[in-house]
Amino acid sequence: MKKVAIIGAGNVGGEAAKYLANRGLAEIVLIDIVEGIAKGKALDTLHSGPIENSSISIIGGSDYSLIENSDVVIITAGKPRKPGCQGRNF
Repeated sequence: MKKVAIIGAGNVGGEAAKYLANRGLAEIVLIDIVEGIAKGKALDTLHSGPIENSSISIIGGSDYSLIENSDVVIITAGKPRKPGCQGRNF
């Protein structure tokens, strides 16, 4: 089984993890610098697996050593926008 690491557990990273898991395409590692975010989204996705008939492995955390031996790394992390900013006005 292939291993995919997703850096950034925000909306885009979480949806990418869900897409891969629901289709059984790869083992997934979800990483975020904010402690608990990736772990929580990984657990949510794992717990929804039976609904989608998926038994894929997904883990989350903030330790980059978890992505070791990944076949693909997807980076969805970005700079958070400030309230009231639009477009590229960070």
